[in-house]
Amino acid sequence: MEDTKKYIGARIKELRKLKGLKQSELAELVGIDSKHMSKLECGRCFPSFDLLSKIAKILDKSIADFFIIEHLQSREELIKNFTMKLQTTSEDKFQLIYKILNEIL
Repeated sequence: MEDTKKYIGARIKELRKLKGLKQSELAELVGIDSKHMSKLECGRCFPSFDLLSKIAKILDKSIADFFIIEHLQSREELIKNFTMKLQTTSEDKFQLIYKILNEIL
């Protein structure tokens, strides 16, 4: 449960920054205290559904967007998950992934 709060808070922070808003600005727009917004983003408390709806509206996101958290996992977990996916990928897709990664890295 603690991880869920942490991931949702990190996702709120990530989406807020993508929108170009400061924490205090988002707090004001949704009608909460800056300290409460800080607690949400740090994962110390869950937002209510109504508050999450307000945040989503301000950030032009759906509520589901706050639960896309796979990329927030630890490096080790991401490597483990990626390795498992690579093992079951077709040869064509594997080679394409290799080319893409080789260009990026």
